[in-house]
Amino acid sequence: MRILRKLFEPIKIADVQVKNRIAMSPMGLGRATKDGQVTDGMVDFYIERAKGGAGLIYVVCGYNDFCVYLPNIPALDDDRFLPGLKRLTEAMHEHGAMVFGQMMNMGSSCFSTADGGPPAAPSAIRNTLTRVMPREMTTAEVKLLIQHFGEGAWRAKEGGFDGVELVGNGGYLMNQFLSPLTNTRSDEYGGDFERRMRFPLEVVKEIRARVGPGFPISYRASGDEFMKGGNRQEEMKTIAKALEKAGIDLVNVTAGWHQSFLPLASMDVPRGAYVYLAEGIKQVVKVPVIACNRINNPFLAEQILINNQADMVGMGRPFLTDPEWPKKAAEGRYDEIRQCTACNQRCLDAVFAMKEITCTFNPAAGREREYALIHADKPKKVFVIGGGPAGMEAARTLAQRGHKVTLFEKSHKLGGQLNLAAVPPGRGEFASAVNYLSKELYRVGVKVELGKEIDVDTVKKRAPDVVVVATGATPLHPNIPGIDGGNVVWAWDVLEQRVALGKRVVVIGGGAVGMETALFIAKQGPMSAESAVFLALGGALDAETAVQMTRKGPEVTILEMLDRIGQDMGPTTRASVRFALRLHNVKVITKATARRITGAGVVYEREGKEELSEADAVVIAMGSKSESILFEALQGMVTEVYQVGDCVKARTACEAIEEAALIGRKI
Repeated sequence: MRILRKLFEPIKIADVQVKNRIAMSPMGLGRATKDGQVTDGMVDFYIERAKGGAGLIYVVCGYNDFCVYLPNIPALDDDRFLPGLKRLTEAMHEHGAMVFGQMMNMGSSCFSTADGGPPAAPSAIRNTLTRVMPREMTTAEVKLLIQHFGEGAWRAKEGGFDGVELVGNGGYLMNQFLSPLTNTRSDEYGGDFERRMRFPLEVVKEIRARVGPGFPISYRASGDEFMKGGNRQEEMKTIAKALEKAGIDLVNVTAGWHQSFLPLASMDVPRGAYVYLAEGIKQVVKVPVIACNRINNPFLAEQILINNQADMVGMGRPFLTDPEWPKKAAEGRYDEIRQCTACNQRCLDAVFAMKEITCTFNPAAGREREYALIHADKPKKVFVIGGGPAGMEAARTLAQRGHKVTLFEKSHKLGGQLNLAAVPPGRGEFASAVNYLSKELYRVGVKVELGKEIDVDTVKKRAPDVVVVATGATPLHPNIPGIDGGNVVWAWDVLEQRVALGKRVVVIGGGAVGMETALFIAKQGPMSAESAVFLALGGALDAETAVQMTRKGPEVTILEMLDRIGQDMGPTTRASVRFALRLHNVKVITKATARRITGAGVVYEREGKEELSEADAVVIAMGSKSESILFEALQGMVTEVYQVGDCVKARTACEAIEEAALIGRKI
């Protein structure tokens, strides 16, 4: 068994001793009251992460003033919030975690102030993420804001926090002062690079004056803004050195702005892709450095530390998926760790929608009391029919509560549509979810029968007390003339690589399935990325030629009847897939209704005119319909019959798993 020694070494940050090198990155849970009071649900959430073994936990807090308004985030702007803050920090301290309060200020990325007015920012430049036009702060307001940061830090210390953090990433306030893209001021806080650094440096000095020596000040930095015309890695190194001189004790390095020109945290970002940014900062500062972004397993974390690329490793979303992963890793229970897939559906996408966050694969995250597992009073014989994500989650939960569970799957492998979801480029993390659930079924004692299609007679003969139907969905068969032609295939068959397509392909349907299938087809070029890197490094091809060789796949066109593609996807995944589609020259035609399919391609109507999109193959990717025949047939035959997942209604994996988790706790 592999031993992770470096990950569990203690580390000192200023005067604070942290028991291991694991930091839980800050996440805006959205579970405080609207005015910023700590709630029971927040305390429950953080207790589970502290019990799970995190050494350092960041809590997003806010100071609501003339600049921004952050509802449902713990507030630092009044002493009346101190009792709740103390309750929160004391709860985590009881389980050995150190706690830093992150002082969030979004600047122009905020939608409004408390009175409904525009947010204040360094300059009146429209925010490219929110499209909000802020007002420019006066010099006096900038100085007042610096005082507010100092006061907020003092209040965090009074509230039991072991340190504080300033937010210098995401395109938020600190970035807005530092970047020439968002700071065109003519006073001492704008203009050249030195004056643009003045605001964060004065904030650090003000905080130090308020909290005294030894109390850690962390700075969450974008190691590279990834904004055209913005601060790149070399400028960020200079900023880090200046911040260290001003008095910070820790640099928490992430990447980019939310509106950066490449994806930052979606599934298609390779694991550990941005660790080099932390390594670059570590080369120029003496204080500890945290590496973040797409680090989702303890082995990668250990290797980063062994390589001396960082002193600590920060993860946020993995603590949503499995709050106990550090404890499991320390005990060598690696197979029991539920890995984050970076699907973002219930976390980052929820933040952008200003909703409470949870997790696709762990719906108990943030709802610990509501989803508590209580042992069944009377264990029952339960049949779960269908081995997709909903069926697997229902079976796992029921067995954990003491029921005798048998799961039937008509195919010869578990996972259902999650197996297909893992096929498109950059979506392979879904395979880890299937792997985890499969192992969990055996660990908790679920009997699994593969290759078994269950009918009414079988159920009657074997007489279960309860049946949970999770038979999934089948592809929609739209009424398009020519759909039964020899050049027409289904997205599922494409992803399972059952069909040949030719050089020109039209995909009908621009939802998640259509977009990801189109990308899968477009990347079937003459050269893989791995081969391109090999040939470029070996000198056989120059780098640009090698890259272009990976983009010479089939010509792909997406036809979507709505005005934009990906409307059933969250904003982070939609943005990253659209980015990849552009890289691979996939043509997108919106407001296009397929009228008929011919041997030459697809005739579609757009703005009252019919046009032909030529194709060797036409792929149908227009969604699914529920498969509920068995559920209806079992009514009145078994005392308790439930249905979960796509067989109720075609839906996302997160909705299916959440429903299954609830049913599993109900029976």
